[in-house]
Amino acid sequence: MSGKEIAEKMLRDNGIDARVTSIPGRLTDHYNPLDKTVNLSEAVYNQRNAAAAAVAAHECGHAIQHAHAYRWLTLRSQIVPAVNIASTLSNILIMAGFVLGAAQKMGFGYWIAVAGVALFAITTAFAFITLPVEYDASNRALAWLKNKNIVTREEYAGAEDSLKWAARTYVVAALGSLAQLLYWVYRLMGSNRDE
Repeated sequence: MSGKEIAEKMLRDNGIDARVTSIPGRLTDHYNPLDKTVNLSEAVYNQRNAAAAAVAAHECGHAIQHAHAYRWLTLRSQIVPAVNIASTLSNILIMAGFVLGAAQKMGFGYWIAVAGVALFAITTAFAFITLPVEYDASNRALAWLKNKNIVTREEYAGAEDSLKWAARTYVVAALGSLAQLLYWVYRLMGSNRDE
């Protein structure tokens, strides 16, 4: 079965009313809760292998989360507008704060940088909120692939491996964001002591 066929079957099996579409690019696969579409990259959409099966089923896992109002997905969706603003402004405010602080002994500039770090903390929280969402979608995908005998035992092992490694990229991203947040907090604390 192609990724498209797998996605359509998983959605049907779970009573989910969502469309499966093909989108250009690589690693562009995602579920869009606004228009209820499972968007698969051209390769995943057309290919008939364990990796395509895993990715297609994973994205359907997000559709199932949405249909069941999975709390972590709901929370993540609610904070997206704040994260968009925070990710746009945080680094600008942090840099502006340090530049102004260098000229003013960290008075006004310090508080600008604090505002930037607070906004950056929102993006870090978002990265950690994403973890249970991604792991749950992968677990739903793997359970469905196994229970419906969609893939062979060997293919299942490959699908499981690919989804675990994909989930670990989110862990690395969250830890990277936390490390950067701690760096900025350390810099702020250090500059405040220099006053």
